[in-house]
Amino acid sequence: TVAAGTDGNDGDFSNEMPIDLLRSWTEFAGANGIYVLLDLQPGRSDFLSQARLYEELLLEPHVGRALDPEWRLGPDEFHLEQIGSVEAAEVNEVVRWLAALTREHALPQKVLLLHQFRDDMLPNRDQIEGPPELALVIQMDGLGTIPDKNISWTRTTATWEVDQFEYGWKNFFDEDFPAPLGPTEILQLVPSTVYISFQ
Repeated sequence: TVAAGTDGNDGDFSNEMPIDLLRSWTEFAGANGIYVLLDLQPGRSDFLSQARLYEELLLEPHVGRALDPEWRLGPDEFHLEQIGSVEAAEVNEVVRWLAALTREHALPQKVLLLHQFRDDMLPNRDQIEGPPELALVIQMDGLGTIPDKNISWTRTTATWEVDQFEYGWKNFFDEDFPAPLGPTEILQLVPSTVYISFQ
């Protein structure tokens, strides 16, 4: 789902992509050995309601889930006016649902990725559950100058030695200054990255 600037017919400030379109992409990916993460930007909806819309795709062994708190609005908030956030309780609803789905259908462990670049996006992150059916990944997806991104990385990964998460980095081709980190620099990050994306 993609954050929207207007409330739309359902009033949630989020556009839900048609499942038939996504199915054609996930089928192509599966046939070519590619893992898929279906990302949710729910606006004023909630993550679990949107996750359930795409349950049939998550029954595929190569399809996981990503949650983007930046685009989770409160009832009086608007995209690009506020940075969204989500409480651990709402994340845990998705965690339990996705873990049960994985277990009941004897699927391999699924990735559940959470985007974060500010502490208040996941204010009580330490309370997020980590069942064995899921591999929890925090992606530091901030943009800007490399020194600023390194500060965000250090802050976002501060508890890496004791927490339940793996970590990922995001490169922005046009928004990182003076240029995105190169492969050598990314692979030298501490903690090590298990997920790297490019936008």
